[in-house]
Amino acid sequence: MAIEIKAPAFPESVADGEIAAWHKQEGDSVARDELIVEIETDKVVMEVVAPADGIISKIHAAEGDTIESQALLATLETGAGAGAGKAAEAASSEPPEKAGAPAAEAPAAGEVPALGPAARQLVEEHKLDPSAIAGTGKGGRITKEDVLKHLADKPSARAPAPAPAAADPDAVVEVPSGPSSERVEKRVPMTRMRARIAERLLEATQQTAMLTTFNEVNMAPVMALRRKYKDQFEKTHNGTRLGFMGFFVKAACEALKRFPEVNASIDGNDVVYHGYQDIGVAVSTANGLVVPVLRDADFMSLADVEAAVSDFGVRARDNKLTIDDMTGGTFTVTNGGVFGSLLSTPILNPPQTGILGMHKIQERPMVADGEVVVLPVMYLALSYDHRLIDGKTAVQFLVAVKDLIEDPARILLQL
Repeated sequence: MAIEIKAPAFPESVADGEIAAWHKQEGDSVARDELIVEIETDKVVMEVVAPADGIISKIHAAEGDTIESQALLATLETGAGAGAGKAAEAASSEPPEKAGAPAAEAPAAGEVPALGPAARQLVEEHKLDPSAIAGTGKGGRITKEDVLKHLADKPSARAPAPAPAAADPDAVVEVPSGPSSERVEKRVPMTRMRARIAERLLEATQQTAMLTTFNEVNMAPVMALRRKYKDQFEKTHNGTRLGFMGFFVKAACEALKRFPEVNASIDGNDVVYHGYQDIGVAVSTANGLVVPVLRDADFMSLADVEAAVSDFGVRARDNKLTIDDMTGGTFTVTNGGVFGSLLSTPILNPPQTGILGMHKIQERPMVADGEVVVLPVMYLALSYDHRLIDGKTAVQFLVAVKDLIEDPARILLQL
């Protein structure tokens, strides 16, 4: 029986996708739920798996092709009909000249071939030179399997290099007089995700009246609370670690209730006030920054927030985030401090009108009760759309977050 394998239904915010990498070819047998193909969209890399056991009898879209929602990707033969696929599998194992199939068009000399998302991640992780990898995809595109084969075939993985011959004492060795004159450049196309990120950031700077206000927060109370309860917290909540993000998400939720303009969005000439707090949390991946959303974050506990953020990080690294995970959001929190950022200006995530930036915690001399003391301090930044939010409101919102973090009991008591 023939089964049509189609692309997933894309939401309205995603117009189309690109075939990033085929993990199976015509004639290959597959098991139910086995990965067949990856589709790269503007937001995520989507995986399509086999709906049943069988053999891929026909592939209808090649790597690099742009496809729309529900487009036909492949035909799967199950049951008795899979016999024809086995013959195709045998034929595909022959050399192209013998089977009568044309060889894949290789990239021109000196040109870096295109990489699929999974292949790109492996190349960056192992610091490989893409031009040294033989690509078997369309137009010489490098697939994940090509990278794995290249790693397995590297001389260092098979056997140590032979020892050099004994040096001739009478030989003249020429030593370069200066640095190499070779100036290497490479040109690679932007991924769809990177191009979409660039487009949205440019829109945010050109189509909003974005300003940023700053403040500083004494992190000593939260750090003391964390030191005191982190072991008990992790044991009670099944291994969930107590970090700082949970405190800031909960503080942001409380501040958003007091200043609803910061939780609103602009739709044409209308202002949409949201009666809920869906908080986007910026997560860095090898392909760029993504912002999965904590739904109804105001009803989540600290443990719920920390567990969800940890899960987002793992799934983002493994390209397992879905479009639904990153759709919507009324406000965003981003933490550049994990990379060492001391101060920055976060860019809005339209149509949201506010984004909170966390930064590195650093000890500084501060005046407390008339005395100079050394305290762990973090700079906070709130970028906001001045078309909707006045400076006074923005400052008051950030002060509210600061007050809640400096007295974390108020978060739990909702004071």
